[in-house]
Amino acid sequence: MEHKAGFVNIIGNPNVGKSTLMNAFVGERLSIITSKAQTTRHRILGIVNGDDFQLILSDTPGIIKPAYEMQASMMNFVKSAFEDADILIYMVEIGEKDLKDDSFFNKIIYAKIPVLLLLNKIDNSNQDELEEQVAFWSEKVPNAEIFPISALKNFNVPEVFSRIIELLPVSPAYYPKDQLTDKPERFFVNETIREKILLNYSKEIPYAVEIVTEEFFEDETIIRIRSVIMVERDTQKGIVIGHKGAALKKVGIEARAELEKFFGKQIHIELYVKVNKNWRSNANMLKRFGYNQ
Repeated sequence: MEHKAGFVNIIGNPNVGKSTLMNAFVGERLSIITSKAQTTRHRILGIVNGDDFQLILSDTPGIIKPAYEMQASMMNFVKSAFEDADILIYMVEIGEKDLKDDSFFNKIIYAKIPVLLLLNKIDNSNQDELEEQVAFWSEKVPNAEIFPISALKNFNVPEVFSRIIELLPVSPAYYPKDQLTDKPERFFVNETIREKILLNYSKEIPYAVEIVTEEFFEDETIIRIRSVIMVERDTQKGIVIGHKGAALKKVGIEARAELEKFFGKQIHIELYVKVNKNWRSNANMLKRFGYNQ
């Protein structure tokens, strides 16, 4: 039996459902999911193994026009996704008409690899609108196979997965067969805390925040974690902590519950808040936080 393996890279505008699809394929919650834009900041690999295949999925940040250094670094992750892809997934949603960057769109329509265009959130549509959208995208991206899906409701997702496996090139596995992702444990701690901040705070707070996990000690029954929430201004620090620490405590409780499900162990987590002025435009800070320059 021939073994297949390959990289399948998922791109699209913010809030199109890429992370939901990734998690559905992998069967684990690797990418954080919120209704806010720019939830995904890094390129995250999720690895799905079968007896005769290894599928390496890549969830990238939503495509935007960068306004500062961190966003430029995020778009570098998207660019790299074109370079090593064996199959490209371009996700759009009902009513969407184009990408926020023409150069990325040109790469899609002139791609030499298979392109699957997934028309997501069809549960928010009707039959006439769906048919109009399929016709529109068939003309706009003639090199793509089009699949109407609902990533949230898992509609047509198994069919897309089966088609991806068919298209994978013959290759040995790239990663050990028991590996789920390329990211270390601390990355998922950071992302889980950041997700809770996205869900619990409004305005600029979620976008001015980065997480650094300084301690991660694991034994048989418990994981002890110490993480620092970086903000850009003193006023943001006060908002994150909240009155008598109530807001920060809520983030810690929610993050602990999520991490206990993820790791399958008891979690003890300590959260601190520090001011790191203008870190989103500081090349050294961005490198420390894992953004390519």
